[in-house]
Amino acid sequence: MILRDLLAQASQRLEAAQLAYGHGTTNARDEAAWLLLWQLGLPLDSDLEALAHRHVSPTEHAKALALIQRRIDTREPAAYLTGEAWLQGVSFHVDRRAIVPRSFIAELLAEGSIDPWLDEHSRDVLDLCTGNGSLAVLAAMAYPDVRVTGSDISTDALQVARINVERHGLQDRIQLVQSDGLHDCRGPWDLILCNPPYVNAQSMAALPPEYLAEPALALDGNTAGSRDGMDFIRGLLRDAPACLKPRGVLVLEIGNERAHFEAAFPQLEAIWLDTSAGDDQVLLLTLESLLTLPSPQASTP
Repeated sequence: MILRDLLAQASQRLEAAQLAYGHGTTNARDEAAWLLLWQLGLPLDSDLEALAHRHVSPTEHAKALALIQRRIDTREPAAYLTGEAWLQGVSFHVDRRAIVPRSFIAELLAEGSIDPWLDEHSRDVLDLCTGNGSLAVLAAMAYPDVRVTGSDISTDALQVARINVERHGLQDRIQLVQSDGLHDCRGPWDLILCNPPYVNAQSMAALPPEYLAEPALALDGNTAGSRDGMDFIRGLLRDAPACLKPRGVLVLEIGNERAHFEAAFPQLEAIWLDTSAGDDQVLLLTLESLLTLPSPQASTP
């Protein structure tokens, strides 16, 4: 068998299984390519056309299809099966202790979209809800002169983050701290990055198994009894002003929850940043805008 035929076979099996994607790929063929290249020990950015006629031994064939079948049987994201996820071309360790990294904030760091709100005096960056530490690592790479703190309430997630900090040799520039929100991360900060739990109750109830395989703590934004997914964010916006420097900013990812965000904070002047998924996934808040916000009230279920 050649690789082209194995890819077609694997793609068909994944397609027939009607899986859910979104943890690095968006369709069966890309997922199959990811798993096959990883299983065959080939770079994930390999040119599949150039490798189309690569011979696949019977042993390689059997192992590759076994991995595809495991993806189907377990309904776990491919990243959990391979132990690796990629963000902006950077490799990160990942396992079920932390959410699979996929934040659009990574794009903004790589493209310099946040830079206009920073200056030569910006030194202290917080990655709140750091998960596996990927945004903390990418921030340290993007800004060589800053000090980065990665914070999470989950000790399990912080163990994964430590693997990635050490993997990229950034132990001297990234500190990891356990904290419930900003409680133990008072700063003050020039920049707070946050991809928090924000999924509303209706969406949580409809999540496919691939997303249920991830820690619910990293997804469910309804911990204080509301149903709009904004509970963590309410506390964050309440506490952030006291933790930011005078020119500090908060960059917040809210995924597909813009309607719920704007309903919860109708008077807040947010700057929506453009990403590959549009301009309604990530927003930027200045200290000045946060200071205009009254004490948030829980929404009506």
